[in-house]
Amino acid sequence: MVAPRSPESAAPLAGFAGTRRIPPAVNEPIRSYAPGSPEKLALKERLSTMTNDRVDIPLIIDGQDVRTGELAHVVMPHDHQHVLADWHMATPGHVEQAIAAANRARHDWGNWPWEDRAAVFLRAAELLTTTWRTTINAATMLGQSKTVFQAEIDSACELIDFWRFNPGYAEELYAEQPLSNNMMWNQLDYRPLEGFVYAVTPFNFTSIAGNLPTAPALMGNTVVWKPAATAMLSAYHLMRLLEAAGLPPGVINLVSGDAAAISNVALAHRDLAGVHFTGSTGVFNTMWQTIGADMSRYHSYPRIVGETGGKDFIVAHVSADAQALAVAIARGGYEYQGQKCSAASRVYVPRSQWKEVKERTVAIIRELKVGDITDFRNFMGAVIDRKAFTKISGYIDDAKRNATVVEGGAVDGSTGFFVHPTLVETEDAGYRLLCEEIFGPVVTVYVYDDAKWSEMLHIVDRTSPYALTGAVFANDRSAVREAMFALRNAAGNFYVNDKPTGAVVGQQPFGGARGSGTNDKAGSKLNLTRWVSARSIKETFSPPTDFRYPFMAEE
Repeated sequence: MVAPRSPESAAPLAGFAGTRRIPPAVNEPIRSYAPGSPEKLALKERLSTMTNDRVDIPLIIDGQDVRTGELAHVVMPHDHQHVLADWHMATPGHVEQAIAAANRARHDWGNWPWEDRAAVFLRAAELLTTTWRTTINAATMLGQSKTVFQAEIDSACELIDFWRFNPGYAEELYAEQPLSNNMMWNQLDYRPLEGFVYAVTPFNFTSIAGNLPTAPALMGNTVVWKPAATAMLSAYHLMRLLEAAGLPPGVINLVSGDAAAISNVALAHRDLAGVHFTGSTGVFNTMWQTIGADMSRYHSYPRIVGETGGKDFIVAHVSADAQALAVAIARGGYEYQGQKCSAASRVYVPRSQWKEVKERTVAIIRELKVGDITDFRNFMGAVIDRKAFTKISGYIDDAKRNATVVEGGAVDGSTGFFVHPTLVETEDAGYRLLCEEIFGPVVTVYVYDDAKWSEMLHIVDRTSPYALTGAVFANDRSAVREAMFALRNAAGNFYVNDKPTGAVVGQQPFGGARGSGTNDKAGSKLNLTRWVSARSIKETFSPPTDFRYPFMAEE
């Protein structure tokens, strides 16, 4: 635990003598976890230890553990009778305490040299790369039912990348300054927002849970963080990791509990400066409505940044490679049980290709093993909880009645919340499984006449209210160009001959528009600009001493 700073130490530190440059950011390599590899042996050992531990997870406010006694539980989705942790639920009073702690910490943290703030997260990245990697990966696997590969690319590599690349983008932003001349010095002061940032994070990506509170904090803001109830185990360990990296008390305050009760306090508070959100479109819309209903309550206009739902597409041209398309459907649609906001869930295939694509996709699906993620042979684990299991099962039942289940369709909730990869075919381009977000391993295919390629692109664009990710498969470059322009506003992340998932920090900044969010591109400079409020400063070296201008002289 980091000790609270004394009032005497709260004054800004003296400036560093010299221009500091942070280390160049590089993407973290993905480890293989091949049989016999050191990383596999270490992770297996950590999985065993954490499986047998039952963690007590407190609130963390102003660097202090707070236990309320009102408990909820973390269970394994793939073994829902196994309790991994008990977590304490906040009352409205605890939310107020967290806001007060954030406000106290803001005056010190916001005046640190930005390089010193960056150092905390650069150190966190290195700790996650080394001594904390097995803990965060194991927590994500057990608590969120991710396979080893899905955990590695998320809770290790992507979060490490966020913590390395964001400081680099901050350095670029702070270096952007206006023109000056010999008479004046013009400067931009990139101030933190005036108030606290409310970060609300989802269950499906530990990297997002780590990035949403820390990106604003890097820019000098302080944060009240509400993690998803179904991701509390990894969230708790992330908080401990940040403390180990030197994050001062009160900069990020972890407050868990009923989402509506916490938001009711945070969104109504006068000092709300911003919201950093990833979750459902409906929740985000409600939050926006709450904020907009009475803007006079706030000290300043809150920044609202959100990444929400998706109904992500793959559209294939007659020139597409059938095998590449089948692999993209399987990986894009079924990895992490289809619970990625970028997951492929609707696919459009030309009639002349469908027989071959169907056969190849079905063959892959039949090889996908579903089960306990501690068995590394499994391709999929369980969906996150019973609510998700029931919702997804309902969509599969609808498909059995109103469409054709080509492959899969099995569900079993007796031990874990298992939904097997399911491929559906429909003859109705407006069928609900092509339009509604399912958030599960269900991919629906619409087969179109080859000659209706251009018409199909317009249908793809109009079918869904979302615009997060999408992909085109074509070897004909003119078809690629046509799709890129026809679907220009249909996806914030667009892929050519690749699945619509797997964005990498520093390579494909992530975010969508329309019903998919504000498209502020997590893991880029665009996102960081939302967490600063620029002040222009003009310093005149020799100010005028005569009020008269030349035009005022006599003719």
